[in-house]
Amino acid sequence: MDTELLLFAAIGFAAQIIDGALGMAFGVICSSSLLAFGLPPAIASAAVHAAEVVTTGLSGTSHLYHRNVDKRLFLKLVVTGVLGGIVGAYVLTGLPEQIVKGFVAFYLVGMALLIFERVRGREHRRFQPPPQALGAGGGFLDAIGGGGWGPIVASSLIATGGEPRRSIGSVNLAEFFVTVAISVTFLLHLDFAQYGRIVLGLVIGGALAAPLAGYLIRIMPQRLALALVALVVAGQAAVSVYGLLAG
Repeated sequence: MDTELLLFAAIGFAAQIIDGALGMAFGVICSSSLLAFGLPPAIASAAVHAAEVVTTGLSGTSHLYHRNVDKRLFLKLVVTGVLGGIVGAYVLTGLPEQIVKGFVAFYLVGMALLIFERVRGREHRRFQPPPQALGAGGGFLDAIGGGGWGPIVASSLIATGGEPRRSIGSVNLAEFFVTVAISVTFLLHLDFAQYGRIVLGLVIGGALAAPLAGYLIRIMPQRLALALVALVVAGQAAVSVYGLLAG
């Protein structure tokens, strides 16, 4: 295995460990890494989604095995998530990029603050958005932004009182079906065969890490899971805000 393949495998492994255990970040970490290497945004997003077909499938299976999936929540997320992803990929890719970036940035800031509040033990009844709406929004933003399913859906469920283990497991399993829908759309519109080695590297690293996901969240204390999710969301919010201001 050459150095380039090892590099992309390492990126895929690190991204999937975080995503599988906390329900978010694979797309953001991998996309930003590929963009840093000079890949066009559309190709980077397509490559990441192609790799995610394998990694989300393995991660979702791991969560099923470790009984981290709420089947009713999963069904509510997956149907609208797939529809949102298809709509985002086919119809709404022409939306002004700055509008999407602005919405995601400020939404993530709000979710990070709510989750930190839960970490501090300040629980109180708050509005809980319907899972169907979260699925549609998460699938839509994931398709047009190269990532967003986990940060939008998992963070919203957890911030509004959802149990971290069941929320993350259900979101991870639903993500597989959303990713397949988005990937098929990209395959119909883009030719990225020359970047197959990048996809292969991400798949190898992600596949090695994915089976660990269900076990990690099963044994992880809820308070620790909340804190880690809050840190990841806050980090993504900071990157989003910086990109918005820098753009």
